[in-house]
Amino acid sequence: MIVRTPPMGWNTWNTFGENINEALIMETCDAMVEKGLRNAGYQYIVIDDCWSMDERDSEGRLQADPVKFPHGMKYLADYIHSKGMKIGMYSCCGPRTCAGYPGSLDHEFIDAKFFADNEIDYLKYDYCYHPRNLNCSTLYNRMRMALNATGRDIVFSVCNWGDDGTLEWIRAVGGDLYRSTGDIEDSFRSIMDIFNSQINNFALSGPSCFNDMDMLVCGMNNKGNVSAGGCTFEEYKTHFALWCMAQSPLMIGCDVRNVDDDILALLKNPDLIAINQDPGVRPIIPVNMFNEERYPAYAKHLENGEYAFSLTNLEDETREVFLILADMGLPLDGHWGFKLRDCITGEEIDRVAEDIIKAEVKAHSTKVFRGKLVRVR
Repeated sequence: MIVRTPPMGWNTWNTFGENINEALIMETCDAMVEKGLRNAGYQYIVIDDCWSMDERDSEGRLQADPVKFPHGMKYLADYIHSKGMKIGMYSCCGPRTCAGYPGSLDHEFIDAKFFADNEIDYLKYDYCYHPRNLNCSTLYNRMRMALNATGRDIVFSVCNWGDDGTLEWIRAVGGDLYRSTGDIEDSFRSIMDIFNSQINNFALSGPSCFNDMDMLVCGMNNKGNVSAGGCTFEEYKTHFALWCMAQSPLMIGCDVRNVDDDILALLKNPDLIAINQDPGVRPIIPVNMFNEERYPAYAKHLENGEYAFSLTNLEDETREVFLILADMGLPLDGHWGFKLRDCITGEEIDRVAEDIIKAEVKAHSTKVFRGKLVRVR
């Protein structure tokens, strides 16, 4: 199976951590459907760490915690599938998971069979407690082989935080997406530090090997498991816009049962999601411009000859931000320009951009435009 565009879904960890159970998962699945997130493209409900018993059963198999999940994982999988969605689960390549539950080291094939028998569609595979005397790529290749041996299509989400030369081997071992950074926190600094750390690596991202900059914190509002001060709505807008431009997987981390209307509209924005899911899967182009550290701008080739542009304002006040089209290669001879649409508001821009794209951008916010190259004269 080739994963042609970045996976989209929801993950338990950012908000709930260890405080997960069957009712929460089912309620969240219902909310994803009722609030239109499934129809917007979000497919996966991913149960992160802390779902299992502290020990394996007498035959060495993983066991779901009977208090948290009294009906077992197949029951949840059936429920989620009945809602037109897919289910993901979590394990780790060490002897223990990050939270101390049984990991899959030397149990890869029996665990892969457990996931397949429970009709799991997606596996997040973490990196805690991994043995240093075993090569990282070997550990992940082993689990990919185990998943393949089940005969079930299971998306393989490698989560080794970009350590141990990930970019050198990740495509070879069959990772469909790979966590390229440490854990995100609910703060604007964390968002920008993570994004900036990957600017030079986006060209290595593509189908069945997507650069995963970690889950979304949009709408968490300093609540939950990764709280670190929270963000303004404009900062969440920048977060979502940049993840879409970079075609990072979109895994919602907030409590979607109680999500704010403005955040819900942002997460469902069809123009931004279309950029994230663009089948061309082209990396962004950093566009050099005046004071780029404070006003970074990016361009991106899309399918059907279209383009996307983002303008970010990292200042603490509203500023006019420019993207100089000559810096992305457009000749300024007056013959060509871009007909643009504002991807946040949906507004069609009357003026054809022939030399610059500019916009008033609020503090810590981002404007995104989609456009076609048109003959001006």
